[in-house]
Amino acid sequence: MNYLFVHQNFPGQFLHIARALANQSGHRVVAIADQANLSARPLYHPGISVYGYGLKKKGQSDTHPYLLGLELQIARGQAVARLALELKKKGFEPEIVLAHPGWGEALFLKDIFPQAKHISYFEFYYRSEGSDVNFDPQMPSSIDDLLKLRIRNSAQLHALISADMGVSPTHWQRKQYPDDLINKIQVLHEGIDTTAIHADPAAALIWKNNKFHAGQEIITYVARNLEPYRGFHVFMQSLPTLLAQRPNAVVLIVGGDGVSYGRQLPEGQNYRQKYIEAANGSVDWSRVHFLGKLPYASYLKVLQISSVHVYLTYPFVLSWSFLEAMSVGCAIVASNTAPVQEVVEDQNQALLFDFFDSKALVEKVVSMLTRPNEFASMRKRARDTAVSKYDLSTVCLPQWLQILR
Repeated sequence: MNYLFVHQNFPGQFLHIARALANQSGHRVVAIADQANLSARPLYHPGISVYGYGLKKKGQSDTHPYLLGLELQIARGQAVARLALELKKKGFEPEIVLAHPGWGEALFLKDIFPQAKHISYFEFYYRSEGSDVNFDPQMPSSIDDLLKLRIRNSAQLHALISADMGVSPTHWQRKQYPDDLINKIQVLHEGIDTTAIHADPAAALIWKNNKFHAGQEIITYVARNLEPYRGFHVFMQSLPTLLAQRPNAVVLIVGGDGVSYGRQLPEGQNYRQKYIEAANGSVDWSRVHFLGKLPYASYLKVLQISSVHVYLTYPFVLSWSFLEAMSVGCAIVASNTAPVQEVVEDQNQALLFDFFDSKALVEKVVSMLTRPNEFASMRKRARDTAVSKYDLSTVCLPQWLQILR
């Protein structure tokens, strides 16, 4: 069969299923992605033909502010459509199209390939209440922020109407979509490789002139970027008390200085520096190590040497890193927000706390550091949950392949 994957940052969430199809005989697998992203990474798989599109049009100064994002989505949709037409002229006709519609790339694919079955990955539908918006009182939304949400969802709504089927990775993320369209969407996580992602008592991380290893008292925090959506500000607010109570502990923080989700700071500023300055000298920064963005193998070692792993998130997309920390068997302290509550129960696979309660965060981390042996069974249950519900080879990938069949 012929498969077409469309994702501006391919492979993205299609990492495992695209590889699995390319490894099977009798399939032709083609992908379309943003050329700027393709240029920054090596060839993903020799059996997948990847084509890049470029973007020329940008929002003009007289474009209505609500439409700037939609205009960019239309531009992406047009660029993908042109590239799809070229592929069609060369004889490529996909039976199945799998696309992430969040950036507008799926807007016109049904017009180019009307005979194909179209499956869209529905990651997150923005709402003015009940999820990320206005969740954090430190990050209030204006009336314009709220009104723009309707337009922000436009490309996804078009994709949901035209798709033959939708997929969301969690039940909570699926529930964010409109009630009258939600029946099109199935819950199917992309899966994590729990065979490769496991505990390693011999793990060690060398970073600059430091060597960190299992057995040290290491508190870890991981996010793609250090930003409020992942509770970075709450974690930073906990550090003065946490480090004072655990004088031998060190903190390893993984993540970049960009903004993946939420509000940008003024040019030249980032949340890391903002909250360092807010600490006003109350933290011994020699014990706090900002590792930046790490290669995957190094990131995995961070989880493997962790004494306690802290995870926070707004009511928003669940991070892969949370499931990977579970797969490693980390001792986890996490915010009791909806995405987390879907996966774990308090006192069962993790200790949960109110997102905004940095004092409770400290108490739970200290309890795990003080009595680590008491939490061995909790760590095992976290690992068992990751394996039984989210394992790539035994759970998620077979479900993906069954849907495609």
